[in-house]
Amino acid sequence: MNLIELFAKFPDEQAARQWLENIRWPDGQRHCPYCAGKRTYHVENERPMPYRCSDCRKYFSVRTDMVMERSKVPLRKWVIAIYLLSSANKGFSSMALHRAIDVTQKTAWFMAQRIREGWDYGTEPMKGPCEVDETFIGGKEKNKHARKRLRAGRGAVGKVPVVGVKQRGGLVFAKPVDRVDKPTLTAFVRANVQKGETVYTDENLAYNGLFPDFDHAFVKHGAGQYVHGHTSTNAIESVWALFKRGYHGTYHHMSAKHLHRYVNEFTGRQNARGHAQDVQMAMLVKGLEGRRLPYKRLIQ
Repeated sequence: MNLIELFAKFPDEQAARQWLENIRWPDGQRHCPYCAGKRTYHVENERPMPYRCSDCRKYFSVRTDMVMERSKVPLRKWVIAIYLLSSANKGFSSMALHRAIDVTQKTAWFMAQRIREGWDYGTEPMKGPCEVDETFIGGKEKNKHARKRLRAGRGAVGKVPVVGVKQRGGLVFAKPVDRVDKPTLTAFVRANVQKGETVYTDENLAYNGLFPDFDHAFVKHGAGQYVHGHTSTNAIESVWALFKRGYHGTYHHMSAKHLHRYVNEFTGRQNARGHAQDVQMAMLVKGLEGRRLPYKRLIQ
């Protein structure tokens, strides 16, 4: 779906609302977000909300029990924002979003963080050959203000580690961690890869101990070895490459506090790449159901 098709599909607020309702209540089977009752009816003047439940007597709309609940931003702008974030492989900054949909930068940032909640769905333990690797996200020590430097060395100093697993030809999952020691990395593998599968890593000694629960093979990057037969970590490293392009080229900075949201964004978008654009948007909207992210909780 290109921009021409997007605005043809959503010419007004009613079209955006109808699309969201069709995703949330397919086949017209509308149900109450509070009690799950199906005895609902349309309120003629739509005040205070368009629908009411005959069982619990509460009013509701398509926004209820979603991240956009209590938002004054029109649904059409929400749908356009969902399109922009789900279609931009390297991310879409809040500055660009506020110009694109005509809201303040603060509102755009808040919207983007809430939309990222839809990608936070995790995965079941993966089957088949999987690649596991870690990366470090953050600014270089030499570029920081003198009073913010840790003066503890270079490289990964001052950065947040992120560990990820990529199923060959399939899904990817990643999350920030506190450290990249043996207990952390082996626990991550055991939680996200089915026992008995083949796991490919680099020569990091922290992965020692995966055998015999997993068939563990590794490449020696320190010796210039990147592929040895079927053994490599190129797939998961391609995920990091795209993520870092988004970091350096689009967002420029990701705070440790919100890093997990950006990680979810990039991995969630990666997992939906095989679907058409409108399907990717629908998948993201489904992920927004049952989620709330008040501003006070976001910034605390």
